[in-house]
Amino acid sequence: MGSGRVRVRFAPSPTGIFHVGGARSALFNWLVARRAGGDFVLRVEDTDASRNRPEWTDGIISALDWLGISPGGYEGPVLQSSRADRHRAAAERLHAEGLAYYCDCTREALAERTGNAQRGYDGFCRDRGLAPGPGRALRFRTPDDGVTIVEDLIRGTPEFPNETIEDFVVARADGSAVFLLANVVDDLEMGITHVIRGEEHLSNTPKQQLLWAALGADAPPVWAHVPVIVNEKRQKLSKRRDKVALESYRDEGYLPAAMKNYLMLLGWAPPGEDEIVPWETIESTFDLADVKPSPAFFDEKKLKAFNGEYIRRLSVAEFIEAVRPWLSAPAAPWEPAAFDADAFAALALLAQSRVSVLSEIVPMVDFLFLPEAPIDDAAWAKAMKGPAAELLADVHDLYDKIEWEAETLKAGLTEVGERHGLKLGKAQAPVRVAVTGRSVGLPLFESLEALGRETTLRRLAEARERLTGG
Repeated sequence: MGSGRVRVRFAPSPTGIFHVGGARSALFNWLVARRAGGDFVLRVEDTDASRNRPEWTDGIISALDWLGISPGGYEGPVLQSSRADRHRAAAERLHAEGLAYYCDCTREALAERTGNAQRGYDGFCRDRGLAPGPGRALRFRTPDDGVTIVEDLIRGTPEFPNETIEDFVVARADGSAVFLLANVVDDLEMGITHVIRGEEHLSNTPKQQLLWAALGADAPPVWAHVPVIVNEKRQKLSKRRDKVALESYRDEGYLPAAMKNYLMLLGWAPPGEDEIVPWETIESTFDLADVKPSPAFFDEKKLKAFNGEYIRRLSVAEFIEAVRPWLSAPAAPWEPAAFDADAFAALALLAQSRVSVLSEIVPMVDFLFLPEAPIDDAAWAKAMKGPAAELLADVHDLYDKIEWEAETLKAGLTEVGERHGLKLGKAQAPVRVAVTGRSVGLPLFESLEALGRETTLRRLAEARERLTGG
């Protein structure tokens, strides 16, 4: 199949969040198709009606679009449920050709016969000649001897003795195909040439390869099983335990370019020493043959650092546009009319150099747009002691008269601090908490300049009154 046009497929199930591992597989497939001038097919495996929801299919499409795999640039989505008749026909063909048989064995009966509830199927119904009927599943008749060899671009050539492959179920008692058969039928009929998927599917591959041959394929597809993704404890990422939803990273303010770059490093690396590289470089150099088989560590801290670097590479105008969703309802905690675009623009470059994810912009600039400073009690207790009340009063009086410009404001506070025996670092603390509500944040004097004289003076006076009781 390698001589024709390259066709890959990404086949997620619409059963919940979009896993970062699925996102990595989608990108690998997308790049293989792009580099070969081939086709990318989105096939939604929605045959489990009890777990599937239409909104989750929409979520898959939206997540792919965020990653740059946009509708119109691929075939689909093809709903696997729409192909049920084809799957059923393939199952009937296997039975008619003697390649599959009906079985009415229960788990209890198998355990009673073999004495081991964990043992695989023993072939009891192989020669009973059962007809279709209630409680009878269709099993594929696997070879008794020989070896099934899987040629995998990443795993090499693992061998599976056929005697260890049980006669597996291909269709349920109601005639519906199981995952193994449905996938092979769809891949075969859609002309899929490369199956690129997670390592957890490697154990299914010899069974599917046998089905490819049984259904008349000249050769199986090119297999490539990408490495499992693990957390810091080297455990496979789990949606019950780990932060794995692509949507949560998107909603927190990760840039798609940073996420794509990082996901591509989970099993692969661009040439050279730099890991942060333009997407064009990734697209022109990615090769499945260079993917490593060992588990890939999903390091959230590294991803966040990546994202911060990508944020800093934006122009100021691009940064302002990128954070816009967090500066307006419903994300912003202030009234829409309170937002001052000019005030934000004055601090945008300073904020851009400090945020790692876009949502961090809110606590960094909320003091500009809230009616009152969002006082943090711990910060207040730490900063408002000693000569804080007197210092705030003197700063208020000085700031009421001097030029409203960052360097002048800094020089003025330096002078007031010296009169109270405080260096600038110590003198800033009560002023910062009084005006911004927090002990850390953007450079103080640029913040005061953007906030304006009137609001700054009011907050200084209110803080002093709170300290003195009136």
